[in-house]
Amino acid sequence: MGRFKNNKKSRVAVKPIAKKNQPNVDHVTGDKIPKSFVFSRMKLPGPVKQLQMDLRKLMLPYTALSLKEKKRNTLRDFLNVSGPMGVTHFLMLSKTASALSLRVARTPQGPTLTFKIHQYSLASDIAQSQLRPRCPQDLFKSPPLIVLSGFGSQELHLKLATIMFQNIFPSIDINTVKLSTCQRLVLLNYNKDTKMIDFRHYSIRLQPVGVSRRIRKFVQNHQVPDLRNLQDVSDFVTKAGYGSESEGDEEAATVTLSSDLGRVNKSSTKSAVKLQEIGPRMTMQLVKVEEGLCSGGIIFSEYENVDGKKGDKKQDEDEEDEEDGDGEEEGGSEEEGSEDGMDEDHED
Repeated sequence: MGRFKNNKKSRVAVKPIAKKNQPNVDHVTGDKIPKSFVFSRMKLPGPVKQLQMDLRKLMLPYTALSLKEKKRNTLRDFLNVSGPMGVTHFLMLSKTASALSLRVARTPQGPTLTFKIHQYSLASDIAQSQLRPRCPQDLFKSPPLIVLSGFGSQELHLKLATIMFQNIFPSIDINTVKLSTCQRLVLLNYNKDTKMIDFRHYSIRLQPVGVSRRIRKFVQNHQVPDLRNLQDVSDFVTKAGYGSESEGDEEAATVTLSSDLGRVNKSSTKSAVKLQEIGPRMTMQLVKVEEGLCSGGIIFSEYENVDGKKGDKKQDEDEEDEEDGDGEEEGGSEEEGSEDGMDEDHED
């Protein structure tokens, strides 16, 4: 016996992405600040699901961190709520039998860039490989800086990739930017020989040049030092700590600050810039550029023959499998909340 479908099940209820004290307009360009949705186009295995969460965290603070996807949600559902919420970009992960892909699209009319992910490491994998992993609580309160290397080619698809990545994060004005907001960096390096893009995510920290680690930690933490094994307080100042005291003090890695940053990095003094990888890490390849939002004419395809037709039949089959998976397996692992739509639980 058949049953009638309830139209309410296609509705989507999403809370605002940005917090109350966050601006909605970029003071540099005057445009709306870019915001994003990171979601999947089908059911993902556990490690890839964690990669999706790592990408959401990377896109903070202008993204839906707790976006819940339901099996009935289609691309049109996400698109319908993107306008009122000011969402400008979609990052869509999909996993087929032969490939893991990431689509980066501009809403509402495209273009769409499809990347094939050859290798990836989760943020937890990066942290486990480090002796002293670093992830302060306020690290994700500001968007990351974006650095592109090797994208200077005149090829159209690389130009589009450059524009897409430059506009996915808010612009900065080097004359007015606050140094305290520059805490993360996203680096994309393109290798023209292999056509691979190395995707890296770092935290930025500054250390004053010429100050020992013991003194630096004493000023930062305001903790009483342990002097039990020292003969005099001068031993605490002069005795070398663990590791190199001058690590990162090279001239090429130092900058002169224009304003105070914290308790130990003072203006008009030199500080060493250190980058520490926090993940996720990806090695990916741009395989297709479409004019529209996951549709429209193909501007570029890595699998194109001389006659202009696609020559990789397997690639076409994977894309068909991906589209067939929409609406059947998408969000199947999410059991929380109502099944009438997708919800985004915003953390205050």
